[in-house]
Amino acid sequence: MDELEARLNDCVLCPLCEQRKNIIFGAGNPQADLVLVGEAPGREEDIQGYPFVGEAGRLLDRILFAMKLNRQDVYICNVIKCRPPGNRDPQPDEIAACEPFLKLQLAAIRPRMIVALGRFAAQTLLQCKDPIGRLRGHWREYQGIPLMPTFHPAYLLRNPAAKREVWGDMKQVLQRLNRDHQ
Repeated sequence: MDELEARLNDCVLCPLCEQRKNIIFGAGNPQADLVLVGEAPGREEDIQGYPFVGEAGRLLDRILFAMKLNRQDVYICNVIKCRPPGNRDPQPDEIAACEPFLKLQLAAIRPRMIVALGRFAAQTLLQCKDPIGRLRGHWREYQGIPLMPTFHPAYLLRNPAAKREVWGDMKQVLQRLNRDHQ
């Protein structure tokens, strides 16, 4: 995993490299059973060099806590490793540039389960264009690994009513994790 991160540090595959402060590779347990994949780093992540450290990250921490997990129990990364300007949506060429690194990360970790946080994470991992509202809440597969798409924590900050749906998704993840451990 360190070798992969070192390779990424020299990345100039898309224009995002020109304005980044940090490449946000990922953080947590590299042998985790559960990997959470977000969309792209935001301003705070770019400054601090870690994924999900802003307000959405604090909400993700609360979700993990409710699952009786913490950041040391899981691995957290994003599809895009550099911050898009103004926190805009990732562009197709940026996703295409970063996707090979994400695939190598997931292959190195070999998780038992993946949670795709948001539309771009779900669509990238599932190679589809379906809206997240249609994808979420149902088990899918990424290269034989069970994958649960759900709303991104930033979406929940703007739409608090969706928290109940996300909690339902995460309870499914927790039940499957616990069942697989028995």
